[in-house]
Amino acid sequence: MLNGLRGAMTRFFTPIARVLLRAGVSPDAVTIGGTLVVVVTALWAFPTGHFLAGTLIIAVFVLTDSLDGVMARQAGRSGPWGAFLDSTLDRFGDGAIFAGLVLWFTAGGDDRPSAVLALACLVLGSIVPYARARAEGLGMTASGGIAERADRLALVLVATFAVGVGAPAVVLTVVLALLALASSVTIVQRMSKVYRQAAQVTE
Repeated sequence: MLNGLRGAMTRFFTPIARVLLRAGVSPDAVTIGGTLVVVVTALWAFPTGHFLAGTLIIAVFVLTDSLDGVMARQAGRSGPWGAFLDSTLDRFGDGAIFAGLVLWFTAGGDDRPSAVLALACLVLGSIVPYARARAEGLGMTASGGIAERADRLALVLVATFAVGVGAPAVVLTVVLALLALASSVTIVQRMSKVYRQAAQVTE
């Protein structure tokens, strides 16, 4: 989903990246600043039921997630540190979104089953990238699956937007259930991929 927009986003952000670099803004500052906005917004807007405002703000900064990469390439500073920082801080943003939903469903929403689903999405969403990182640390690959980060993020934001404009909360509950299931399947897919690679090594 969002990965398909990468080329268009790169072209769009190129002139913005030039302006920021000339102003002395570093790619790391953009990465950290964007993450802070997403985390603060998610932990304020969702627990208080401001789904529309929260979704719009988060969506803007999610779409600008590639800006720091464009800036790093233009400045000739692309490297492992930037990739590591970006991936690590992504976990904070993703976690804050689902944590905000957990808080809403346990307080304002008063819906314990949906809170459990949101918590499951938070936990499973952290295992998906861990499986890939651990596999790569062992010299194997574990990318792909039916629910990568961009897909999970897009679906949950579409659901929160829908609720924000008046759709019943059950829409968000259904999406969370689907995301939890899809994340579980993705974990199994990645584990299976690593298992096959490990089996070939030991043959």
